[in-house]
Amino acid sequence: MHQEARKYAAAGHTVVLIGHAGHEEVEGTLGEAPGQTVLVEDLQDVDNLQVDDPTRVSYLTQTTLAVDETTALIDALRNKFPGARGPDTADICYATTNRQAAVSEIAEHAQLIIVVGSANSSNSRRLVEIAIRSGTPAYLVDNADEVDPDWLNAVSVVGLTAGASAPPVLVDEVIARLGEFGPVEVVEYTVTRETIRFTLPPEVRRP
Repeated sequence: MHQEARKYAAAGHTVVLIGHAGHEEVEGTLGEAPGQTVLVEDLQDVDNLQVDDPTRVSYLTQTTLAVDETTALIDALRNKFPGARGPDTADICYATTNRQAAVSEIAEHAQLIIVVGSANSSNSRRLVEIAIRSGTPAYLVDNADEVDPDWLNAVSVVGLTAGASAPPVLVDEVIARLGEFGPVEVVEYTVTRETIRFTLPPEVRRP
């Protein structure tokens, strides 16, 4: 994203960065071209946005944003500046996108959703927000000890997911914690399969 910010700024564009103030990814990108980059966090920011040349507007997105939020902001930006250009590839990382899609699906079937992840994790917080917007109560826990048994009153179906960087062992520990309050049947819900593979640079590959 930093390289794209420099590229758009070098072409004389106003770079509209969709994200949250204070996020380290956002702060780093703003520093690439501070005189030509403007942060928008919501639809009101887009509505208030003024640029020197409406024909030279580009946009980038914080990679850990909720996809539905990002889409709404991009649509509003393109409506205001029809020639606005975005990156050549999707700016939301695929692991984040897949988890968000899964939470949206699970929220239709679960009475409660627990997200395993750090409170400092933007993508984990987005998962909670997506579940709540879908009408399902959701909580973010850093570990199994934070699961509150009161959440489970009159709840028979719990959806469980994790932020992109949460170790799988933490999910297993939450399942074990839930088992302390009654029998647990684990059913994996598959929305998509991640088939992307990353190739190591030549200099670190084994001969």
